[in-house]
Parts: sequence; C-alpha cells; structure tokens
Amino acid sequence: MISEVELQSQPKNGSPSQKAATKAASDEVQLVEFLLGGEQFAIDLFDVKEIVEYSKVTELPDTPPYIRGVIDLRGEIYTIVDLKNKLNVKDGKQVNDEDKKVVVMDQRITNSRMGMLVDNVQNVSKISSEQIEKSTVSSCAKENCIIGIIRKIVNKGGKESTELVIFLDIKKVLQDI
Repeated sequence: MISEVELQSQPKNGSPSQKAATKAASDEVQLVEFLLGGEQFAIDLFDVKEIVEYSKVTELPDTPPYIRGVIDLRGEIYTIVDLKNKLNVKDGKQVNDEDKKVVVMDQRITNSRMGMLVDNVQNVSKISSEQIEKSTVSSCAKENCIIGIIRKIVNKGGKESTELVIFLDIKKVLQDI
C-alpha cells in the first residue's frame, strides 16, 4: 500500500550544481499509473493520499451513475467515484470489484473525502516533463482534463516497445463532484 506522501523541501540557495539539480528535479513529474478498461492512465502523485484495496461500497440512492457509493475507511466516510464510468472509458477487460483498487485523493484536491475506483494500480514512477506530449491532445468533455500523453519505452521479452499513458488533470475531472 502506498501511504501518505511527504513533500521534500528544496534548497532556496546553493551552489550551481545544487541549483541545476533543483531545476532538473522540477522538470520531473511523479505519477501514479493505473488501468481503466485496459488503457493506461496516470495522475500526479502529490494529488494522492494513499491507495487501498477494494472494500464493500454502500450504494447511495439518486446519485449519478459514476458515484458508486461510500466506504468506511478507518472510521471516516469516503465517496467512491467509478473513474471508468466518469470518463466514459470502454470496459475492455472485465475486472471483478474485489480485484480493483481505490485511489484515495488528497482532500486539498477534492475539498472532500473522495476515492477513485480503478481496475488496477500499475506503479509509481518518475518521468521527465519532456516525455509528456501536449500538442496532440484533444480535450475531453471536461475542459482540458487531459494534460498530455506520456510515451514510455518498455522492454518486454528483450524487445523495446512504446506504451502510451494518458496523463489526467484529476482536479478538473473531479471538479463538479
């Protein structure tokens, strides 16, 4: 389980090498990568509080279809958003609810206790901001909820291939909930 993330402070002043390292670090983005319907997505790691195993969701009446319901997480009630439904992602690979994960969002991002139901969490990674292709992205129903497309070079069975990961602005995706 990924627990709460602590932000690391960067030096305010320093040698040229420290300043170069700080600039290089600021050009890097830390991501949580996950699957929805067989497609890879990512959000900023610092928008996430933690990732937990699926637990039974209590359904709420008269809510939008993307609101799955609520869960009790260590004595606090969290609203669970079915991100696949919210983003209208086609259900490519059927995943049992018990095998899914809940990405618990930082309350500073959502202004409430909220978690997102995803098919699976792949990993936490760090990429260069240069790997994010922003010019080819068309906006989705929520204005510009896609930040860009990340190209990842992966080595599978001795062969290199490129995987595309959709980098979401989760604040915009969840802003009307």
